[in-house]
Amino acid sequence: MEQLVRYLVSQLVANKEAVRVTESEDGVISVSVDKADMGKVIGRQGKIAKAIRTIVKAAGAGGEKAYSVDILEAE
Repeated sequence: MEQLVRYLVSQLVANKEAVRVTESEDGVISVSVDKADMGKVIGRQGKIAKAIRTIVKAAGAGGEKAYSVDILEAE
């Protein structure tokens, strides 16, 4: 699931080197992107972020783990 999110987010941002994706044991996927790319990942009114979360939820359906996505700004 981590690779799926990394692929989706890296296609949206300009600074692909700043993309960091980590997955915790409880199914939380944390995405960190450059400050300049936050708007591209979140989208207007959060539509892109919501679409990413929907894709992850659909891809994880039927599995033993429920996934969620958190989008963070890189330090």
